[in-house]
Amino acid sequence: MNPAPPPIDSPASFAAALRWGFDAAFAQPARRIVCVDGDFAAWPLDAPALLEGLTAWLRLPQRRLVLLARSYDEVPRRWPRFTAWRRDWVHAVEAWQPPDDLAADLPTLLLADTTLSVQLLDALRWRGRSCTDAREIHPWSEHIDALLQQSSPAFSAETLGL
Repeated sequence: MNPAPPPIDSPASFAAALRWGFDAAFAQPARRIVCVDGDFAAWPLDAPALLEGLTAWLRLPQRRLVLLARSYDEVPRRWPRFTAWRRDWVHAVEAWQPPDDLAADLPTLLLADTTLSVQLLDALRWRGRSCTDAREIHPWSEHIDALLQQSSPAFSAETLGL
């Protein structure tokens, strides 16, 4: 696996840590990547290299990309390429929204199976960390799985118009 990136201390280092996390997950290859955020506004979802990597990874059998967010309103505006890409991969990309009483406490987190994570701990100061210790990642994985069980499908791949 790639060496862990330096601690997260800026928007640029957060984006770099996410790129590292996705690349490491693709290299494993992880079976499931879970992305959690309030609205994904700070994630580099339109990056061509990320979309190419996700495409190659999802072509492998039994792969699943899971998104969990309080709101997806900003995603089509900020990340139009990702939104269009998702339409082709709707069978392998799940988008969920937690109930309102749980949405306020969503972490900003990327999980690849239980082998790596990238977490933004303090969004105001852009502090975070990446981790490859399964003992630290496993509780987060269980917490997110519990949230997903209480969540509803969201972020439709197709927009309906009248």
